[in-house]
Amino acid sequence: MKLKTLGFAVGMMLSATAGQAQSVDLTLSGGNPGGLWSLLGAGLDRAVKVDDDTSVITYQATGGGFANIGLLAANSTDLGLVHDAEIALALAGQEPFSAPVTNMMAIGYMYNWAPMHFFLDSDMAEEYGITSIADIAASGASVTIGINRSGNITGDVALFMLAQAGLDEATLEANGGSFVRAGANEQGDLMQDGRIDMATNGIFIGHSSFRAIDENTDVVLLDIPADVIAATNEAFGTSSYVIPAGSYSNQGADVNTMALGAMLVTTDAMSDEVAASLARSLYTNVDEVRAVHGAMAQLTPELLVSQTVLPFHPGAEAVYREAGLLE
Repeated sequence: MKLKTLGFAVGMMLSATAGQAQSVDLTLSGGNPGGLWSLLGAGLDRAVKVDDDTSVITYQATGGGFANIGLLAANSTDLGLVHDAEIALALAGQEPFSAPVTNMMAIGYMYNWAPMHFFLDSDMAEEYGITSIADIAASGASVTIGINRSGNITGDVALFMLAQAGLDEATLEANGGSFVRAGANEQGDLMQDGRIDMATNGIFIGHSSFRAIDENTDVVLLDIPADVIAATNEAFGTSSYVIPAGSYSNQGADVNTMALGAMLVTTDAMSDEVAASLARSLYTNVDEVRAVHGAMAQLTPELLVSQTVLPFHPGAEAVYREAGLLE
C-alpha cells in the first residue's frame, strides 16, 4: 500500500510539473532584420516571458528559410522559421538540398495566408487577351516577368506555376520575353519604370510592395487554373487560397491561388520539457504574437496545429492534445 501511495504521489508531481512553465533560453533563426519574421521573433519572446520572465528567445537574422533548414539540419540553432514549401523540398532532398533533412519537428504553424500574386500590365493584358497565367504562353506576348531572387522560395514557386501553365523559360524567350530576378520592393520599382511587365510574389494581401504596384501602375491580377494550383500544392505542401474581389483596384472578382505558410520548427534534439513549455506559452499567449503586425490577426491556437508537413515535436504534441487542439 505504501508503494502504491508513493507511486501515485510521484505521478501527480510529474503531471503538475508538466503543466508548469519552464524557463527557456533559445535561439530563433529567422530572416532579414526588420522583416515580419523578426517581428514574430519579438512576439515569441514576449509570449514565453508572460509565463516566466527569465525566459528568452534570441532572434538571429539569416538568409531565410533555406538557410534556417541548414542550421536546423546541423543542430546549429534551436528554432527556425521556415516556409512549408521549403520544408517539402528539404524532406525530399530536392534542390537546394543534397539529401533529405530528417531531424525537423514542428512547434506550430505561424501563418498560411501569403498567397501567390501575378500582376500584369493592363495594356498588355488587354492587347493580348490575357486574363490567366495560362494565356501567356499561347498569346505570343513578349512579357518581361519579375521573379524573386534565387534562394527565395516564392521565386521557385512562381517559376513552377508558370511552367505548369505552359510558360517555361524556353517558351517565354521564344516569345521575346525574359525573367528578371528582383525582390518584392524592387519589382514594384521595375513595374513603375516600365522595365518589367509582370510582377510575381507570395506575400500577404495588401503588402506594401503590392500596394506600390497597385497604386503606381495600371495592372490586373491574373487568374490561376485549378490544375496549376493543385499541382503546386502537391509539389510544395502549400494550400489553396482565395484573394477576395476588390483587394486591388482592377480586381472585380475573386482570384483563386495558393498560399505559402510559415512554421516554427525545431529538431529532435530539443527536450520534451522545453518543447512542451514553448508550445504552451505559444498557444496560451497567442495574443503576444498577433500583436506584432496587423497581418498576424488571423493567428489562432487552431491554426497553430493545422500544419501537416512535419510531425509535431512530442513535447508540443502532448500539450496540444491536453488542450484539446489535437485529437
